[in-house]
Amino acid sequence: MNKTDYFSVKLVNNELVFIDQTLLPFEEKYVTTSNYERIAGAIERLEIRGAPAIGIAAAYALALSQKEFFDPILFQNVYTRLKSTRPTAVNLFWALNRVKAITDNYSTKDFLHNEIFNLLINEAKVIHLEDEEMCRLIGINGLSLFTKKMNVLTHCNTGKLATGGDGTAFSVIKSAFNNNLINHVYADETRPLFQGSRLTAFELHKNEIPFSVLPDSAAASLFSSGKIDIVITGADRISRNGDTANKIGTYNLAVLANYHAVPFYIAAPSSTIDLACNNGSEIPIEQRNKNEVLGIFPENELTKSIAVYNPSFDITPSNLITGIITEKRIFNFPYSF
Repeated sequence: MNKTDYFSVKLVNNELVFIDQTLLPFEEKYVTTSNYERIAGAIERLEIRGAPAIGIAAAYALALSQKEFFDPILFQNVYTRLKSTRPTAVNLFWALNRVKAITDNYSTKDFLHNEIFNLLINEAKVIHLEDEEMCRLIGINGLSLFTKKMNVLTHCNTGKLATGGDGTAFSVIKSAFNNNLINHVYADETRPLFQGSRLTAFELHKNEIPFSVLPDSAAASLFSSGKIDIVITGADRISRNGDTANKIGTYNLAVLANYHAVPFYIAAPSSTIDLACNNGSEIPIEQRNKNEVLGIFPENELTKSIAVYNPSFDITPSNLITGIITEKRIFNFPYSF
């Protein structure tokens, strides 16, 4: 396998193969399963993560739950179970609803079991292929932002590990690098689970892109020293007015970028835009277990008693976002999708 041939999820012989991202960068372990509960658990435990990849994996899981025989009750239960895994990333619900629509739009009594399963699994494959193409186009569209070699600051992980293709923000960075327009990439470590220092560093290294990892709290010093030309992050949900939910710490960067007059961009497929959500106040924010924050310390009476505020995401107001890079085009504030 070529060093850049890693992937987040892939369908092989009607089984889902995914890389366990909790083990990276120390071990590249792929898991093979057709069990929807195993996939649901993987999404919850962040073995599978990144809004587009979550949606793709869930679509496959819902279809694969009907591989042996079509059971409408089981189908609905699996749909409900997968919806419960992560509340913020809208791609999850978008992808599940597309697969579910297959059974809503057809009278199942008119089809043999294998015909129904083929319809379900083919829709999941289409969702995967569409995301791959959207990632490619996001990279092309974002390239227009680079008029010289630039230093980029990014947050969390937005590459192959998070999507069905080359990524969102990472696709823009990779496209710019391939056109000799990247001087250096600065990757926030992204506490508390270090998706930047573990996963983005893994992908930057794999693609031979020059980079440095920094503590999240060091970003301000980079801005103040004039070392950042542009900030590009991903998104888990974008509301109708452009308010954006992304990994906790993104809002910090947007405020810093605004203060230092550095352009701040979001890169995301149109499947991340939730037109039913009017603004950021309507986006549910997932609260994670306190052990993600305190787990690095030995458990004792003190750590057991400490309360922890551990939101997985924050909301960046649309007026702080210079532009949103999608597969269609770059949208600019004020946003109208």
